[in-house]
This record gives sequence, structure tokens and C-alpha cells, in this order.
Amino acid sequence: MNELDPSFTSLPLDALADAALARAKQLGASHADVRIERHRTAQTRLRDGKLAGASDSTDLGISIRVVHHGSWGFAAGITLTAEAARTLADQAVAIAQVSAPLNPRAVELAEEPVHTGTWVSSYEVNPFHVPDRDRVARLVELSQSLASQAGVSHTQASLMAVQENTFFANLAGTRTTQQRVRVHPEFTATNVSDSGFSSMRTIAPPAGRGWEYLTGTGWDFDAEIAGMGDHLAANVRAASVTAGPTDLVIDPSNLFLTIHESVAHGTELDRALGYEAAYAGTSFATFDQLGTLRYGSEVMNVTGDRVTEHGLATVGWDDEGVAAQTFDIIRDGTLVGYQLNRQMAHEKGLGRSNGCAFADSAGHIPLQRMPNVSLQPGTDNLSLDDLIGRVENGLYVVGDKSWSIDMQRFNFQFTGQRFLVIKDGRLTGEQVCDAAYQGTTTDFWGSMEAVGGPDTYLLAGAFNCGKGQPGQVAAVSHGAPACLFRGVNVLNTVEEGQA
Repeated sequence: MNELDPSFTSLPLDALADAALARAKQLGASHADVRIERHRTAQTRLRDGKLAGASDSTDLGISIRVVHHGSWGFAAGITLTAEAARTLADQAVAIAQVSAPLNPRAVELAEEPVHTGTWVSSYEVNPFHVPDRDRVARLVELSQSLASQAGVSHTQASLMAVQENTFFANLAGTRTTQQRVRVHPEFTATNVSDSGFSSMRTIAPPAGRGWEYLTGTGWDFDAEIAGMGDHLAANVRAASVTAGPTDLVIDPSNLFLTIHESVAHGTELDRALGYEAAYAGTSFATFDQLGTLRYGSEVMNVTGDRVTEHGLATVGWDDEGVAAQTFDIIRDGTLVGYQLNRQMAHEKGLGRSNGCAFADSAGHIPLQRMPNVSLQPGTDNLSLDDLIGRVENGLYVVGDKSWSIDMQRFNFQFTGQRFLVIKDGRLTGEQVCDAAYQGTTTDFWGSMEAVGGPDTYLLAGAFNCGKGQPGQVAAVSHGAPACLFRGVNVLNTVEEGQA
């Protein structure tokens, strides 16, 4: 089992928390919590097999959040002394006092049991324990394999690795220490010809894993890269798509992003209540529709969780000290739950929070942020071939690319890396280009006829989900099986752009 980084646990974590919490209580705070966080991020970039850039940065700080006479107060700093911690408590209470006249109602938090302990994410080799030369050598090796393939004019490679340590304590007695490790490798091939540029990148998702992810555990990068030249060549010679209603089999390497934008953001309760509006809007899935809104077809079952192994949003406890859990968001096509923090859970009478509070550093206050939000596989155990076999004329969509969605998470458009032609229940080996699928959230998910079984399931995701002002970034996973959608509107992006 992995252990907590001793260079973090050797910090005076308990002493700092004791100083800040005692001062907040002395000043009359009814709730106070302290976070001490250290985030280390390393990035390595190659172009055409040569090192193009590298960085290794660390962010370390302490924050205290209070509820004082029904108002929030927050303060953060970088000085890790007891005196500085007490000063932050003074500042947080002062901010709560200034904010009090603006509060529409007193802040109250849903109850949560007291928790103590440590938690470390699931990985085999901490990437920060791997020498830089070995990291670069593996990226060079895979880049050279990609560059050797016919039609590949240029290559790019990158690796982002993160180690996130968080200590949390509150007045109720919760004290937890956590460590999360995640990596995001990516490789891109570009073809340059008389007809222009075409590119293809790996569909390997970022993962809550360590260095082993690049050497064969969880993903076979050698095998994927060995086939990228053929995929790129097929894309270069692809004909432009014929627009119109089309049956789609969508691979989870593409569908995860549609889940993220149209389901995961759409079921954040702060958006549904209108509290979050300035950054990417609100949500059509308003609170009055809980339990009645038909989000999709009856085969649509979506859960939120903080517990999935290797999930990017997986933790032991969220940033309000709420234990990780799993909960239903959509059941049999109907909206049955939202993502919550402790304040909204109490305000709307929904019982305990489901652990969806997160801040991307000690310098930021926790927001309601999405957990891992995943579409569950079907019980019929359908294979990818089974889904494709149901399609007379259609497309199989692989890999994410560009996207667009409106400010209520309702009207959207998504492209993909590869649109493969399905004819008479089989893949023809041909691709089409200039394609995007478009719809409204409820119509699109309502057109989902079948979901694949567990063998088609992939846990994908992204490092860079943005929200809030000041802006915060969170890593999140979305699992999905391959799925069959009927009569989805497919656009020809060249024709649309010229119209």
C-alpha cells in the first residue's frame, strides 16, 4: 500500500489547525475548518521526439473557512506558523462580519459524522519517484515509434503528473490527510500534404494512476501508437460526411465528454438553483423537476461517486470533510439526484451531502464540484459488435475533439477524432470527415436505444474542468460503455461553416 509523502506529514499540520480553530472558536464561529494543501505538478513536452519544454512546480498554503453568525468567511495564506494561522482566523471572521448584510439567509450545514484517518489513491509507482531522464526516454521511445509510420510528418508528446496532498480539520473533530496521484500522457501525429493538415491523437484517457500507466498497466500505449498511422492515413483520404439524421454507435472515448457537458454540469445543484451563472451558465434541469424530468431513455442510468478506483475525482473525503460515497443522479432515464455540498443539502432538505465540495488549492474556497459522473453499462451484456450489428447505415464515433454547448446545458454540438462508416451491421474500414453530431440534451439521451455491457466500459475524463470566479480547475472522470443512438442529427461542419 502507498504511504503518505513524509515531506508533507512532517509539516506542523495539527499545530497549525489547533491554532486556527481555537482562535475561530474564541471569536464566536459556529463552524470552522482548516485546509493545508500542497500540489506538485510536473509537465514534459516533446516535439518530433525532442524535448521542447519541462516544468516542475509546487503550490503550498493554508486556508480557514468559518461560519460566523450565519455568514461565510474565508482567508488563506502561505506562512505556516501558529501566529499566521491565528491571523487567518481573524481575517476570516472579519470577512464574515462584512458579508453578513448581504446574506439572504443564514448559512447552515448538513450534518456529517466525525472522520479521522488517512487515504492514498491507487497507484503503483509515484511518477515523481521516476528520474526525469527515464520519463523523457519513454516519451522519446513512443514518439519515435509514431514518427516511423507512413504519413506521419510531425509528432508531439506530453506528460502531466500531479501529486496532491490535503490535510483537513474542523471544529467538530474531523482530521484527515490525503494524497492523490494522477497522470495524463498524450501523443499526437500530424500529416502535412498538398491538401492541408490532418492530425490524430491518442484516445488514452488521463487516469488516477502512476508511472505504471505508461509502461503497460491500465493502457497499452505501444499498441495504440502502432495503429495511429493507419488511422491518420484513413482520415487523410476520408470523404466529407453526408449531413442528416444518422444512427450512431458512440465509443466511451468520445461519449465521456458529452456526459461531462450535458449531464455532469447540468446536474450540479448550484447551477440548477441559479447560484452559479457567470461561468458557463446555469442548467435547464431545475430543482422543481427533481424526480420527474425525463433526462433520457429508460436505459440511461447515471451515478456520481468519489470512490471509483483510479478515478480523477476519487478521494477519501471531500473538502468539507464529507466521506466519499456513490449516489444516483439519473435512474431509468429520470432525474433523481443532484451533486451537493453541505450548505445546499441542508437548504433543500436533502439530508446528508454527497461529498461534492472541492477547491483546487488552499488559496481558493471550496465550490460544489462534480465527482466522477458515469453512465452505467447495461445488464444485457451487449458487445461493441452487437451494437454495430444493429445499424444498417451509420457511424461509429471514436475519440473527443471540439464541442459547444449553450448556457443552460441544453443545445450542443460535438465532434470526434474518427467517424467510421457502418454498413449492414459492420465497420467498412472507411472514415468520413467534417462531421459533428448535434441535438438537445433530452432528445439526444432520449434517442439512446442500447448501452453496451461491462466489456465496452471505459473510465475516461479530463484534468481541466473549469468553474467559479476566481476560476478553479478540477480533474474528473466519466465512465461509459459504448452506446447506440438512433437518428441523431449529424452536421457537415464545412457546409455549416460556409452557410
